[in-house]
Amino acid sequence: MSTRRVVALAGGIGGARLVEGLAAVLADDELTIVVNTADDFEHLGLFVSPDVDTITYTLAGIADRQRGWGLEGETFRTLASVTALGGPSWFQLGDADLGTHLMRTARRHRGDRLTTITLDHAKAFGVRHRILPMSDSPRATKLELHDGRELDFQPWLVGERGQPPVRAVRFEGTRLSTPEVRDAIDAADLVVIAPSNPYVSIDPILTLDGIRERVDRKPTIGMSPIVSGRAVKGPLASMLRDVAGVVPSARAIVDHYAGLLDAIVVETGDEIGLTIPAHATRTVMGDRDDRARLAHELLRFAEVTLR
Repeated sequence: MSTRRVVALAGGIGGARLVEGLAAVLADDELTIVVNTADDFEHLGLFVSPDVDTITYTLAGIADRQRGWGLEGETFRTLASVTALGGPSWFQLGDADLGTHLMRTARRHRGDRLTTITLDHAKAFGVRHRILPMSDSPRATKLELHDGRELDFQPWLVGERGQPPVRAVRFEGTRLSTPEVRDAIDAADLVVIAPSNPYVSIDPILTLDGIRERVDRKPTIGMSPIVSGRAVKGPLASMLRDVAGVVPSARAIVDHYAGLLDAIVVETGDEIGLTIPAHATRTVMGDRDDRARLAHELLRFAEVTLR
């Protein structure tokens, strides 16, 4: 098989890190990133798209590499003023980051598509590869908690630090993807499912009408976000226990995607007991070179295995 046209489904910090590696080894027209937007929300009147911005900033080389989100060298004087005036401080909008949200909000009020805005922002930041939001219309992640509450994703993840146990995840809003997303998947030689949280970053994309079926027709390789029984970052390990009642493992990730993956890249030692071809390597990503190394290994394994 040829891997000249790759579509990556991604969200969150883990997704951004692998996408950065893929972008380092694939040409401008060889990689399209389809990004989760089910954690988008309105905050202080601004339309915020966290996963889109994290991936855009990462590919532009301007993300805060310590935190994994936001901009390098960010300041928070506006947030301090908002807090002093009695406003919410739980979601940290940086001063420079505000420019992105202000422009996105203004353009959405004018009726511009989120796809167009995202492509324009990526170009302005110097990103060479194509970034596509999964949908132009809102689709929200709703978390049903074991304590009986229901929370939107950001108040749960950021406001409550992802601590309350989750009983179930559902999505509310549009089921429509965009023509650009559908065309990209249809034209792909390979689909890569990034090491993002399956419940809240990848499932929102796959549950859009017709998307899972399109991906299922393509050679598809994933990378496990679980390393030696733990999530590299975020609440996935506890969600696997609380939602599915399973032990966190690479096998749990394969099972979650229920036949969609043709192959997977896992941490060395996590390949035991897997039912699909697995490439075992060091998957905890460090600097840009390390991310490129891992992306190269993934693509080479797909090339050899998914002929």
